[in-house]
Amino acid sequence: MELPQHTVVAVADGEKLSLFKNEGDAANVSLKAMASEEIDSSKISSGGRHSSSSANPDDSQQEEDGFSLGVTDMLNKHVLDGNIKSLVVIAAPRTLGEMRKRYHKSLSEILIGELDKDLTGHSLQDIEKALAAA
Repeated sequence: MELPQHTVVAVADGEKLSLFKNEGDAANVSLKAMASEEIDSSKISSGGRHSSSSANPDDSQQEEDGFSLGVTDMLNKHVLDGNIKSLVVIAAPRTLGEMRKRYHKSLSEILIGELDKDLTGHSLQDIEKALAAA
C-alpha cells in the first residue's frame, strides 16, 4: 500500500489506539508516533446498555465496542477539522467492523486503506511491513 507523505495511520483494537504519521514519502514509508488522545469510550453501538446474557454482548465486549466508536468519532472530528488529509486504519477485525459503521462521509473520502489485523502492541517495523505487504 502506498502511503503519501503525512498520511495518518490509526492502529486500534477494542482497548488501545496508536496514531502514526508517515514522515517519509510513498516510496519510503517512515512512520513516526503521534501524541495519544483521550478516547470517549462511553458510546455503545447497540443503542444502550444491556445486562449481560447469552443473547447480549458481555460488559467487556460493550466496552470494546464503545472504545471503537470513540476512536471513530475522534478520527471523524480530525478529518472534519482538516487535520487529517489521508488516513489508513489498521484494526482487529471486530473493531474495524464497529468503526466502519460510524465513518463520516468525509472520512470515507480520505480513507486510502484498511487492514483487518490486530497490530496494537506490535513494533513500528511490523506495522510498516504489514502496510508494505498490503
